[in-house]
Amino acid sequence: MNPVDVDFEAALLAAALPTDDLTQSTGKFFRFSDRQGHPVGYGGIELYGKDALLRSIAVLPTAQRHGHGAAITRLLLRYADIRGAEAGYLLTTDAVPFFSKLGFKSVERSAVPADILGTPQACDLCPASASILTRSVSL
Repeated sequence: MNPVDVDFEAALLAAALPTDDLTQSTGKFFRFSDRQGHPVGYGGIELYGKDALLRSIAVLPTAQRHGHGAAITRLLLRYADIRGAEAGYLLTTDAVPFFSKLGFKSVERSAVPADILGTPQACDLCPASASILTRSVSL
């Protein structure tokens, strides 16, 4: 999705997720659909060697509460695993309970790899109060 898909950007804005760096990102962004082909959400991933940053996971309001967020997260982790990553990271201000159910654990910033901390999300786009979570990408 380069340039940025307008529906993707709208979904991120509606979910109060950052969009400022999407055109500069080295990541891959995906649109996810249900079995009937209807869009249900979006998600992206940036790879940094053995580490991956999950980002921009947004489920459309009409598709929420059907397990799509968990499915999108698992698919992004699988993508990272196939690409050789071992650990997945994400930043969130309000979704710790959701991601905890998927096996993510809070981690202190001092334990986060420098490449992840150097991303625009960790440096500029997410507030310093954002939680950083991690888990193995292996399902």
